[in-house]
Amino acid sequence: MQKVYESATAALDGLLRDDMLIAAGGFGLCGIPELLIDAIVDSGVKNLTVASNNAGVDGFGLGKLLDTKQIKKMMSSYVGENAEFMRQYLSGELELEFNPQGTLAERMRAGGAGIAGFYTKTGYGTQIGEGKEVKVFNGEHYILEEGIFADLAIVKAWKADDTGNLVFRKTARNFNPPAAMCGKVCVVEVEEIVERGALDPDQIHLPGIYVHRIIQGDHEKRIEKVTTRSREDA
Repeated sequence: MQKVYESATAALDGLLRDDMLIAAGGFGLCGIPELLIDAIVDSGVKNLTVASNNAGVDGFGLGKLLDTKQIKKMMSSYVGENAEFMRQYLSGELELEFNPQGTLAERMRAGGAGIAGFYTKTGYGTQIGEGKEVKVFNGEHYILEEGIFADLAIVKAWKADDTGNLVFRKTARNFNPPAAMCGKVCVVEVEEIVERGALDPDQIHLPGIYVHRIIQGDHEKRIEKVTTRSREDA
């Protein structure tokens, strides 16, 4: 099965449609599938629901899809660095489903493992737990959370071979593996595609069974918050 494609547009060909659920990897600006996001912007698909830890920043990452108003709903745990996100949410233009960070990661992982739902103590007794089924285990209250089964997963990895085995670099591992797992189709952008057998099997973070399409590209290295001090203080 041929998994390597020449561009993000080619890799997404035939996969995009209005009203779909997309799981996106990344945390802040680390491990963002920026090339695939750009291709989705160019495609013009709309009314998207996106499950992602955050919504990028203004003008970058998922922030671009917010700028074009192609996203109708975000399923996220942190949205504090995007002014356009705040404006759309407060004006009622954007739906938001808040998730505790660990719950969101587990919902993705559960979907990838074929688990329809699981119980967690996180969120019980708060707005997060309102309307959700509650069970008591060993005297503790747990709420039912559903696994995420996305139509498409877009993720960013460091290296891949042509079968889709992936290696993530340091903190870019973040939400990328669970996001990749929960997509019916998973498209990955990487910095380098290596020969088959070049990756140490013990160092592979996500096996190629989860990956359907791969592209290699150049990526912008952004810093989310630049913090410096004067030479005198240093």
